Amino acid sequence: MNWINFPTYVAATLILWVIGIIIISITKSPKAKKTGLISMGFGILILLAFIVILWINLDRPPMRTLGETRLWYSLFLSILGFLIYIRWRYLWFLGYSFFMAALFLFINVLKPETYEKTLMPALQSIWFVPHVIVYILAYALLGMSSLVALYGIYRSRKKVIDKTLVSITDNIVYIGFAFLTLGLIFGAVWAKEAWGHYWTWDPKETWALLTWLIYMLYIHFRHHRPNKIKPAMWILAFSFVVLLICWFGINYLPSAQNSVHVYGS
Repeated sequence: MNWINFPTYVAATLILWVIGIIIISITKSPKAKKTGLISMGFGILILLAFIVILWINLDRPPMRTLGETRLWYSLFLSILGFLIYIRWRYLWFLGYSFFMAALFLFINVLKPETYEKTLMPALQSIWFVPHVIVYILAYALLGMSSLVALYGIYRSRKKVIDKTLVSITDNIVYIGFAFLTLGLIFGAVWAKEAWGHYWTWDPKETWALLTWLIYMLYIHFRHHRPNKIKPAMWILAFSFVVLLICWFGINYLPSAQNSVHVYGS
């Protein structure tokens, strides 16, 4: 089993997700909603099964290429949306999470991966898996927080502030920022082991630091200006733009073409 089978897994996953979303959206029965959640849960399990089988087939963690990171992002985004819906019952949040997860899966279907199994020597490290995992999980959490921020900005135009939503946003950012910090630390330790230096100002490292700093700015702003909700939401929305440049954008920077952090296709 390899990427050739990926469209089949995606089709099964998306069918279950769509069925689940429809059931949850059109019914008021708790039992029916539970059925919808079960359907969506099985879709997540199918996606997880593909990742596990792919890992076994490749004889390496499927985290080397950009497409492989999109796969993990889809998994984490769907799991987080699923859990947050169970806790707070925000249907729009559930829909967004699964829509974005489906979008990243669809991109991978349109751009099939290569079958390269090998890892360069620098990636053959015990830090490879934890470094990538915590970063993708951080990206999923912080991406969610930015969507909530945009929704908060929209609501603020109507002079409506949902304090529960603001609290959820803060908590998502705190958890995402913790994983982002772990990613920086793991990456520095890994760099020391592989190249003898904790930090080299590689373009990816520079943008990772900028991403960390701008989310730190949001946290400090919320702490010192707790009543300034709308400016905080704008900071958070802009922060995700910086994160996307760090994740995808550096692949297109001329200065980053020789970077070890530039993903394959």
